[in-house]
Amino acid sequence: MAAVDWGAVLERVKVNMLDILSAIAILAVGVLFAQFVRAIMRRSLAPRLPPHAYKPLENAVFYGLAILAGVLALYPLGLNLSSLVVAGGLTGIVVGLAAQNALGNLISGVFLLIEQPLRVGDPITVAGVSGVVANISFLSTTIRTWDGTLVRIPNSTVFNEQIVNYYRTRARRVEFLIGIHYQSSIEKAVEALMRLMDGHPYCLVNPAPEVFVEEYADSSVNLRVRCWAPPQVWFSTKTSLLTRLKSALEEAGVEIPYPQLDLHIASSQATLRVELEGGRST
Repeated sequence: MAAVDWGAVLERVKVNMLDILSAIAILAVGVLFAQFVRAIMRRSLAPRLPPHAYKPLENAVFYGLAILAGVLALYPLGLNLSSLVVAGGLTGIVVGLAAQNALGNLISGVFLLIEQPLRVGDPITVAGVSGVVANISFLSTTIRTWDGTLVRIPNSTVFNEQIVNYYRTRARRVEFLIGIHYQSSIEKAVEALMRLMDGHPYCLVNPAPEVFVEEYADSSVNLRVRCWAPPQVWFSTKTSLLTRLKSALEEAGVEIPYPQLDLHIASSQATLRVELEGGRST
């Protein structure tokens, strides 16, 4: 019976223990690094993102680093990482080609959540769609239009389009055009309109309201009416002013005209037939 070479056995065990300890050390350092990155994200990124958007991002970063540490920890145990790299690279190419649009939307969603050009509840116009932002996820943004329809827009489209955010401004201008009769007094009309806006609770004092002659049209003198209101009450302010405008002008003796046409007959010998109500004609 051959004698057991205990020295060689102990040497192999010693080598294996060193490999195992190295793998454990790499794994521990990787997990600690992942926790460090997560702590930085919680201090710098979490206050800027909504919870439903931040939590998946944190989990993706943390577990991604932990898995990378686990793969690196296999190297001291004799695993050939080159085969994993090749297999992972081929898999990544296939998945990347299959999910190119989704990846673009994901990256755009992260940038939108970091930059925050729009938030849930903001009235906006983007990609030809106007309404209130109902939800922002990593892949898409959902807008509830003014008539209540939900429209889902991919984040890559939102990120590349011009975004008009009506809520971020401190004041939004209310503006409309009103025509008065040529025989009415422009001064009285201006005074009545200024008095209407000065008495409205949401028309701001600064910037001040203004009324001026826009143009002398065919049937009326057109006045441009402007004031500023908080964006939250912009629509109600505009509808309120338009509703009360006619009464304010009537009280001031200013007439809002119908479209009219002056007819001039060139020849004095021409006969003009006029038909009156009741069927009689002259």
